[in-house]
Amino acid sequence: MWTSCMTFIFGEPASGRLPARVRDRIARQQLQSEKLISWVQMLLVVLFASLWAVAPKTATNPDFNLVPFALGFYFLFTLARLIAAYRGTLTKPFLMISVVIDVGLLMLLIWSFHIQYMQPASFYLKAPTLMYVFIFIALRAIRFEPGYIVLAGASAALGWIALMLYVVHAEAGNPMITRNYVEYMTSNAILIGAEIDKIVSILMVTAVLAIAVLRAQRSLYRAIIDSTAAQDLTRFVSKEVAERITQADRAIQPGDGESKVATIVFTDIEGFSTASEKMSPAELARTINDYFQAAGDVIARHGGVVLLFEGDAMLITFNAVTPQDDHAARALDCALELEQVCRERTFGDGVRLLTRCGVNTGAIVVGAVGTAERLTFTVHGDNVNIAARLEQLNKQYGTYVMCTEETAAACGDGYDCAFQGEIPVKGRAAAVKVYSVARL
Repeated sequence: MWTSCMTFIFGEPASGRLPARVRDRIARQQLQSEKLISWVQMLLVVLFASLWAVAPKTATNPDFNLVPFALGFYFLFTLARLIAAYRGTLTKPFLMISVVIDVGLLMLLIWSFHIQYMQPASFYLKAPTLMYVFIFIALRAIRFEPGYIVLAGASAALGWIALMLYVVHAEAGNPMITRNYVEYMTSNAILIGAEIDKIVSILMVTAVLAIAVLRAQRSLYRAIIDSTAAQDLTRFVSKEVAERITQADRAIQPGDGESKVATIVFTDIEGFSTASEKMSPAELARTINDYFQAAGDVIARHGGVVLLFEGDAMLITFNAVTPQDDHAARALDCALELEQVCRERTFGDGVRLLTRCGVNTGAIVVGAVGTAERLTFTVHGDNVNIAARLEQLNKQYGTYVMCTEETAAACGDGYDCAFQGEIPVKGRAAAVKVYSVARL
């Protein structure tokens, strides 16, 4: 019950402990906020100084005027704060002191009014300058930390209480307290209820703003966590798949999928199992990662999406995740460039690798499979199996890129598709015509 009530008021907290990299992102954002706060405070100094400069001075002004000294001190303090913000050296104690100084300076300026204008102390309680305290309270909302808002509001409330008590005890035997509202409005008398109203207003504004910022802060933290998770997700699945998952209108469920005509490319490294037996685990990791990096660059250039890494093999799709009218041509260009790259360079510690590709175009199902707790985003169907079968046939025919008749018909001109024969496919009545592929 209590937890539900707190969640209703303050919002749902971010689940678990924030990772270090998330805290670093938040810290960088908070630093930018402090720079903005410092510039706003500098603007307030200029505003206060300008208003004081143009304000009419009475003939009875005392020789010593506190205002220019207070503004000068605040200018230097704000300048130091601004420099510290840009250097990234602001500490929590310094920020807390800054909040207290902001409010304390305002209260000091308000207190000085009765000296400046040679009036009873109660004179300053009617000064509209008190309204500036709400600026200082609201200013703390930029940082998105409710604690500083509460500190500013509490400092303002305590400061006004101190000013009110000073008025009551400033003149012994003459507290100037009245219960007559008209007398309060037309004289220097004090109406305690009116001052309490001001204090309550300060505290209420502080509470509302602090709750709003806390709710927003928790939403921000959850958003940053989700954003970081989405970025991390692209390291395990392709960017296109990650966007499809994170931007889905509803949570993806097992079996969610759609039928599409797409082109599938299966790749495998020729003789890699034998070559890997001669490598240490570290050499093997360097070699395969170097190969995948080079292959990934080629695949990205042609708009392919890698849905699966399995050993040294890859499952690459075209038009399955992102729309591509020329998906068959893209797939063949990708396969041919993969073959070319492997022929022209070595990988890891000078290891030469050759890759074989099977390419097929046809109807597939693309979507999520698995359980409610664990899903994988993939493609499946007979046409996917045929692409895998073609990759294996390269060894039999002594080729490196093979495609089906459907791909050869859809790819357009610019390719030398040589008929190699027909192969039986389990589950199909007719054999599949296969072609080797080269550039014209």
